[in-house]
Amino acid sequence: MLDGRPLVDVHLHPARLPGLKLPWHVWVQDFGRPELEALYDETGTVRPEAFDAHLAAEGVDVAVLLAEYSPKVTGMQTVQDMLPLAAHNPDRVRFAANVNPHLHHPVDEELRRQLDLGAVALKVHPVHGGFPANDRALYPAYEICQAAGLPVVVHCGTSTFPGALNQYADPILLDDVLRDFRSLDVVLAHGGRGWWYDAAAFLALSNERVWIELSGLPPSRLQTYYARHNWARLTRRMIFGTDWPGIPGIARNARAVAALCPDEDTARLVLAGNAARVYNLKVVS
Repeated sequence: MLDGRPLVDVHLHPARLPGLKLPWHVWVQDFGRPELEALYDETGTVRPEAFDAHLAAEGVDVAVLLAEYSPKVTGMQTVQDMLPLAAHNPDRVRFAANVNPHLHHPVDEELRRQLDLGAVALKVHPVHGGFPANDRALYPAYEICQAAGLPVVVHCGTSTFPGALNQYADPILLDDVLRDFRSLDVVLAHGGRGWWYDAAAFLALSNERVWIELSGLPPSRLQTYYARHNWARLTRRMIFGTDWPGIPGIARNARAVAALCPDEDTARLVLAGNAARVYNLKVVS
């Protein structure tokens, strides 16, 4: 709980440093600080007990960790890397599956393997993985998620990391997916960051299965990014996420986002309620 409200952060990257292709200062976006480094052991692996204590201190009730199979850009952060963190406190720490059609053949078998390990969603990263979100090779994975009632999280925003293919972040590529999978929840990670705020907002306001996820977006800029849209309506389509560790702090971001919400009911939806519904999470209110 944070300030009497439940808090869910659906976008954290507790990377194992040996699997990173990027230097530490680039990975944390220059937000590195001693307390972050203290979470790691001598092998460059996040210590489960320290990580859980950090989340508790930030007021996080549930955190969703993200694996990523993007060897050409960020490196390899496998689902297996997430398992010890989730096992330490499964009530607080969950994780999402990740597939890359260039690496996983067939993707449906790999997704089922990761879901069997406990994944609560599927994340695809077109910009770092080098594929469009409407790649038909991904359709068997989308079908599994639709049938199981699990959300698909799609990176929808620019990336400054070397090798990123930002043309694949365009939300228009999801038009096919939304038409072909009519009961699939789609979460737009980074909310159209860079060039597509309006497109992302349009999708979220026109389709009840599309959600704006706030990771990597400074709260102080949110109303500017989405200035063309009805703020009161759009906030009710938002899900809180941070892109940890590349942020000033989870609690700091959450408080800033809550202060922008038009009312208390909306703040509770953004900080936890929408995530609990879409990701099928148990959150104590």
